Amino acid sequence: MSDGPAAGRGPGEPWGGVRPFSIKTKLGALVVTSVLITTGLSMIAVRTQTELRFITVFSMIATLLITQFVAHSLTAPLDEMNTVARSISQGDYTRRVRDNRRDELGDLAETINLMADELEAQDQQRKELVANVSHELRTPIAGLRAVLENVVDGIAEADPETMRTALKQTERLGRLVETLLDLSRLDNGVVPLRMRRFEVWPYLSGVLKEANMVASARAGMASGSGSHTRTDVHLHLDVSPPELTAHADPERIHQVVANLIDNAIKHSPAHGRVTVKARRGTLPESLELEVLDEGPGIPKSEWHKVFERFNRGAVRRPHGPGSDGGTGLGLAIARWAVDLHGGRIGVAESERGCRILVTLPGQPSVPS
Repeated sequence: MSDGPAAGRGPGEPWGGVRPFSIKTKLGALVVTSVLITTGLSMIAVRTQTELRFITVFSMIATLLITQFVAHSLTAPLDEMNTVARSISQGDYTRRVRDNRRDELGDLAETINLMADELEAQDQQRKELVANVSHELRTPIAGLRAVLENVVDGIAEADPETMRTALKQTERLGRLVETLLDLSRLDNGVVPLRMRRFEVWPYLSGVLKEANMVASARAGMASGSGSHTRTDVHLHLDVSPPELTAHADPERIHQVVANLIDNAIKHSPAHGRVTVKARRGTLPESLELEVLDEGPGIPKSEWHKVFERFNRGAVRRPHGPGSDGGTGLGLAIARWAVDLHGGRIGVAESERGCRILVTLPGQPSVPS
């Protein structure tokens, strides 16, 4: 934090309560200086008996020079602000105004820069939102397309089981579209959670089964979606105790587990193994989830970047066969869903591969 006079000053707030170099002060100084120059030259003319017309000419020249200097100091930053404002109106939010002045124009420059920062942040959020939505919609669409193509090509019959699979993907697609209708709440940082109690084993078993089904479906078509098409990786579920229950939003947790599994499979070696562990947490209905793979792991220096959006890692040749590296959004989406629950997600120590640990708080305590 700066220790100078600007420390703690907000936008539009005077420096130390009084602007020593405000525009009013400068204009007042200009008038006083012009009067002093004219008076001084008049006194010199009286004492030296110089003709008044010469004194008038010298006085006007001096006053005009000073006025020109002051006018340039006031209009130059306005020209710069106009240029920056025009760039912002055209969608270029990277331009900034130099705000090293200590007057009203300096405050205006600071306000313009703050506005540019906000617009740039909102534009980035909009782009990330579109990317997140596209990333999430690809999975059910790819699964549904694969099921329907198999039925049309005669590879699979339109039996009740196949139709139930297609219906499940359609329902998930509908839930994702329904989430898009809540954009105003998302922008305000408020997303509704449909919390309920559920049994962990059958729930996670369904998520793993769906991951296998989607991977098998994708293996037959080059979608370029950034999701894995691996069918050689074995998924293992470890829930203890078997009757374990949790209290959370199943749809959001589905996003977390599905994205963690997808990321782990991409980084797994050929015929590797991905393990999903579930244990009871310290609080009632709380849950601890672990997703472990046998890949090259993540360097400790990269742990703080793992959940950043569009981060695809710095590990050399990190992705297994059949993976295009992804879009760098899966783990960011997982963190977003965990944060909504008030939980924690992070990379944990592991002897081999990568280990992601998720902690969900469970049933909130009821105040007495």
